[in-house]
Amino acid sequence: MLHLASQSPRRRELLARLGVDFGVIDVDVPERREPGEPPEDYVRRVAREKAGAGLLEVVAVPGALVLGADTEVILDDEVFGKPRDAADAMAMLRRLSGRTHAVVSAVSLVSAGREAQAVSRSRVAFAALGEDEIAAYVASGEPMGRAGAYAIQGGAERFVTRLDGSFSGVMGLPLHETAQLLRGFGVVTGFPVPPSHPSPPQAGRGGGAARESLGSLPSATAASGRE
Repeated sequence: MLHLASQSPRRRELLARLGVDFGVIDVDVPERREPGEPPEDYVRRVAREKAGAGLLEVVAVPGALVLGADTEVILDDEVFGKPRDAADAMAMLRRLSGRTHAVVSAVSLVSAGREAQAVSRSRVAFAALGEDEIAAYVASGEPMGRAGAYAIQGGAERFVTRLDGSFSGVMGLPLHETAQLLRGFGVVTGFPVPPSHPSPPQAGRGGGAARESLGSLPSATAASGRE
């Protein structure tokens, strides 16, 4: 049984895209960079610690497999974690404005007798951001709880002028690397089946159904709201 050791709804959404069944374990791992610790080593360590903490919760389950991940924004050898408050979020976005930063996402997969890890490295270029734009984005609330104070899949998508790397990795779980890890542990990935939609009604002989549908529509004048 596969388990995702994460409190992030975005990682749950991303992992579901691989078409695998999994459970969720909420883990609370301190995300503090040690003095002198290289940024990528820090991201790798936190991912391993999340997976390890999750495994401790399900170690009695036969065949338990736990996935942990960590994603951080890095600029000038500084790790931009989640902002403490709105002021911190604005300060991060000012630093990222008009520059290219790195996003490192590490994924660890562990079982009772085996461990493997993969890393995704991306580079994201931001346009120059005005103070009003930064303030409006922070006021939306989206930067809170997100590394680097932005969500590439949300309102911050408009800030990105170039992305070299993995879009899902910048979101929080690089799907290519994750799928490869899972296959290495014998987990078959697939594609989630989209919800079915009712078939459109078939036109009757002579197009009667089509004429009936058109006849039920309001006139163009009424539909437009013009008098």
